[in-house]
Amino acid sequence: MKLATLTTNTYHMLNFRNTLSTLGPRVLISLALVSLTLVSGTTTVDAAQPNIVFILVDDLGYMDIGANNPDTFYETPHIDRLAASGMRFTNGYAANPVCSPTRYSIMTGRWPSRVKATNFFAGRRPGKFLPGKLVDRMALEEITLAEALKTKDYRTFFAGKWHLGPTEEFWPTKQGFDVNKAGHNAGGPYKGGKYFSPYGNPRLGDGPKGEHLTARLADETVNFIRESKDQPFMAYLAFYSVHTPLMAPKKLVQKYRDKLTKMDLSDEGTFADEEQVWQNSKKPRRVRVVQSHAIYAAMVESVDNAVGKVINALEEQGIADNTIVCLTSDNGGLSTSEGSPTSNLPLRGGKGWIYEGGIREAFLIRAPGVTQASTTCEVPVMSIDFFPTLLELSNIKHDAVDGKSLVPLLKQESKWEREELYWHYPHYSNQGGFPGAAIRQGDWKLIERFEDGRTQLYNLASDIGESVDLAQKDPERVDELKSKLHAWYKEVDAEFLQAKPDGPSPWRAE
Repeated sequence: MKLATLTTNTYHMLNFRNTLSTLGPRVLISLALVSLTLVSGTTTVDAAQPNIVFILVDDLGYMDIGANNPDTFYETPHIDRLAASGMRFTNGYAANPVCSPTRYSIMTGRWPSRVKATNFFAGRRPGKFLPGKLVDRMALEEITLAEALKTKDYRTFFAGKWHLGPTEEFWPTKQGFDVNKAGHNAGGPYKGGKYFSPYGNPRLGDGPKGEHLTARLADETVNFIRESKDQPFMAYLAFYSVHTPLMAPKKLVQKYRDKLTKMDLSDEGTFADEEQVWQNSKKPRRVRVVQSHAIYAAMVESVDNAVGKVINALEEQGIADNTIVCLTSDNGGLSTSEGSPTSNLPLRGGKGWIYEGGIREAFLIRAPGVTQASTTCEVPVMSIDFFPTLLELSNIKHDAVDGKSLVPLLKQESKWEREELYWHYPHYSNQGGFPGAAIRQGDWKLIERFEDGRTQLYNLASDIGESVDLAQKDPERVDELKSKLHAWYKEVDAEFLQAKPDGPSPWRAE
């Protein structure tokens, strides 16, 4: 990538020199500035009103993309190209281990716990105790990212999975989006042909029979980009993939079946034992530890191809240098249920768990004129940070939120501090995860379990797999982090587990 970039830049420099003698002094100055930006690896951008493309991939694991995991079984050249063109965050997190809360955090820049939006909307599974109270909609009073951008006359577009309200009054066009393609209450494509037309989606017309939903959403986004290229816009592409049901185009599935045959992978050693949380489970829960699911691999590649379509469209329309592109996921890869299609190793757990596998995400930002190509950032950041970051890059003021602008990090400035990140999940997840909360401070992560108040302490710098619990060896640090976590509970009015009728009372923070 660096060699290709150097070759392209050298070509532009030669053309620049060859035209010097025919141009006036003002044009020479302008070309010189362009030349300097080419050499530095950045491009100019209309700082006042850059376009924004935000790509959200449902259930994509941190280790699923080549940029984060060169040994991944899946093929993601377009996402890797995006990562190489901007900044890749190696400690980027979702605000929650399941979808709706993280989607809320991106839209508002706020902790989901403030409004009790702490599980996927409609998720109320009981376990030993009843879950915490859940609000299952993003209130219309919230100022969304789309609404903030419209104060500067942005045209706004949404495509894909919304899952932020049960009825039409809470869907995208009521929350600041001019156009909505496929966004409604459902958390997945569960009707009609599911991932293939006819879709049975109330906000997306059917295409030709057998049309692939992932490709269709990319096509709708590309059409919007072409129609809007002459005015500032935000295109928010929230794929339903790679969420279940596990379905993909047959040719791609066969490609990965052939790949498995060549690799001579057997089923032996594909799964390992997992922590058991649900009571009276008939079958012990297991976790996938090898990436070898052909259908899931095809779903990942389908998303990657769709991302490539969108990036190519920006280049074809001549607006790539004035468009910020972000890509992330709403939670970790699905590794412990519903087919357990991916492995997040060396990260522990997956979707529905507050271990790293459930909350650490692919987290990419390319902001032309701000980010340099092929840069990485190890500072822990979270989905709540997108809101203030994108508004600062768009020169739009906003009220205080919980997220913090990442612009200083994108510029590789040293002055940027945030002491802690928090997660709060007072629910029994469909994937087997336990109710609890977590705090990360520097390399340290404390987990507090809500059934009994038990704590776990990990040093992520030396133990990214969260395999060595240091709570008993470092009680002072446990007390310090617990104190901060409990103070945060009060700040956000956190919910906890509830007793069943005539049942015992669960643990509750003081």
